[in-house]
Amino acid sequence: MKKSLIPLTLGGLGIGTTEFVMMGLLPDIAKDFQISIPVAGHLISAYALGVVIGAPLLVALSSNIAPKKILLALMAMFTIFNALSAFAPNNTFLLISRLLSGLPHGAFFGVGSVVASRLADEGKKAQAISVMFAGLTIANLLTVPLGTFIGHTYSWRFTFGIVAIIGLTTLVFIQLWLPKMPVNRAGNIKTELQFFKKTEAWLIILITAIGTGGLFAWISYIAPLMTEVSLFNANQVPYILTLAGAGMVVGNIIGGMLADKINPVKACVALLTAMTISLIITFFISENQILSLVLTFIIGALSMAIAAPIQILMISTAKDAEMLGASVTQAAFNIGNALGAFFGGLPIAAGLGYTSPAIVGAIMAFLGVLFAWLLIKKQQGAVSEQSIPIEGALLPN
Repeated sequence: MKKSLIPLTLGGLGIGTTEFVMMGLLPDIAKDFQISIPVAGHLISAYALGVVIGAPLLVALSSNIAPKKILLALMAMFTIFNALSAFAPNNTFLLISRLLSGLPHGAFFGVGSVVASRLADEGKKAQAISVMFAGLTIANLLTVPLGTFIGHTYSWRFTFGIVAIIGLTTLVFIQLWLPKMPVNRAGNIKTELQFFKKTEAWLIILITAIGTGGLFAWISYIAPLMTEVSLFNANQVPYILTLAGAGMVVGNIIGGMLADKINPVKACVALLTAMTISLIITFFISENQILSLVLTFIIGALSMAIAAPIQILMISTAKDAEMLGASVTQAAFNIGNALGAFFGGLPIAAGLGYTSPAIVGAIMAFLGVLFAWLLIKKQQGAVSEQSIPIEGALLPN
């Protein structure tokens, strides 16, 4: 790992911790503020809304600022709002601070993806991006379970304090180890937004929001699936989630290597196809504990393996709006989170059982495959239109 990429990894660690630890802290926060768990669940929605709003907005507002300064500003926001969350006097204050904490999330990963690709050695752009996302996977494996334990044992406020410390540490390492880079943005925000008039942009967003939503349809209901169908004890669920986190660590590495070796959109097709098949198998074999654990690791790996290919795909497609495009994919991931959880819950509400979200997830992942194939066809059409045969010669269009 290059030293200059470590600050991006640390940023991913902090962001991943604050995003996913909330799921485990909901009962403690609900008890502390004397609210119901569904009401406390709005804290998760508030963070996701912050990501969707902040990703394009903050990148757009920083169009004339150097990447290092943008990352410093974003991580400063992240640190301050997470620190405020630790001192929240009531649920309303915490709701607002969680919304604000989510604002720099997508922008940091968007700008960080472009910075990582510029720091990468030749032919290793996707692997460099995967190093940044390694922080997110390590969070799921280590700091999220640790933060949940601290929140249960002592106070959820300490957990957000730890997140703020990670943010402060990231600020120091960005300042010390991240090199200065020129602005290097071709135009103003008006010209960058022209990218979203292209079909390719919306196909990538659909691949991200719908395709990866298949993961969230499954993982949002993994606890009842494991306890009610696979018949694990409730106290074993944290270990099962850790197994999924280990899969994410492995998958992140594989995804980065895969996207550097083949066309990123083809990597997306392969990974989403594998996810579709894995989710269908999960529907049929969840009563078998061993196979259920194997599939948990595999699906966890596939879910994170797609992160680097999608980011490098957007960066390569949005040639004059790389940072804006890369940040929007992060907003799309969070939309996928919301859509997957919503659609995955519908068959459960209809009485179809806890295996049914896996089929919903498989359908969403397969739709992602179809959108990826449409993008491939679009790219092939664009290549063929670049040359027009005239009397046996190829002249540029």
